[in-house]
Amino acid sequence: MASEGSGPRYGRSSFSESTEEFGSPENVDLVEIAGTIKWFDVSKGYGFIVPDSGGTDVLLHVTCLRRGGYQTAQEGARIVCEAVARERGYQALRIVSMDESTAVHHSQLPAARTHVTVQPTGGFERAWVKWFNRLRGFGFLSRGEGTPDIFVHMETLRRHGLTELRPGQMVLVRFGPGPKGLMAAEVRPDGTSIPSSH
Repeated sequence: MASEGSGPRYGRSSFSESTEEFGSPENVDLVEIAGTIKWFDVSKGYGFIVPDSGGTDVLLHVTCLRRGGYQTAQEGARIVCEAVARERGYQALRIVSMDESTAVHHSQLPAARTHVTVQPTGGFERAWVKWFNRLRGFGFLSRGEGTPDIFVHMETLRRHGLTELRPGQMVLVRFGPGPKGLMAAEVRPDGTSIPSSH
């Protein structure tokens, strides 16, 4: 299943807290790249920039942000950075500028028309994430083939300490009827694999 993490895998251990892995700035070929923040995950410590010139996404690591005086990068923000070519593509080394006026802040997202208080009709059930979009602020869970999807809103996740869901992830959910179908009232991480059908 394709997702935002389906590109090259970057683990935290592959990053240096300094520029030592690149040598001194005089010894590396820096390229100035302008683009848009595709996504940035604070918990993972990295994200990606979509360059205006096209080509592969540019890796943006939290250490680069911190060197520039930033703690995070909002999706949709405009950024100009100096990047260095690495084995798996470009990585941002220094932030020249960042314009967050174009960013999509969660607080700016329109309140979902279907986000209402849901009264759960039962206990926790296991479900897997069928689809979830952080920018749009909602997604759907499934308990398996032949069962109706369960709508889940970002605010429901936030109330229970979650920041996002990933397709295929297993969760525990309490749900009830909403205006347009089943809606999640409470979601907790489960962490185990998708169960076989019974």
